[in-house]
Amino acid sequence: MKELILFALFLTVGLGVLIAGIVYMRKEKHDPESVKLYRVISIIGAVITAGSVLFRSIV
Repeated sequence: MKELILFALFLTVGLGVLIAGIVYMRKEKHDPESVKLYRVISIIGAVITAGSVLFRSIV
C-alpha cells in the first residue's frame, strides 16, 4: 500500500512539473533565457515521472 501511495505521489508531481514546464516554455518562447530554464524544469519532471514508473515496475 505504501508503494502505491508513493508511486501516485511521484507520478502526480512529475507530470505536474513536466506539464507546467512545457506550458510556460511555450508561453515564453520569445525569451531564450526563459526557454532554457523551463526546458530544464521539463526535463526534471520527465525524470521524476520516468523514475516513478520504473520504481513501480520493479516493486
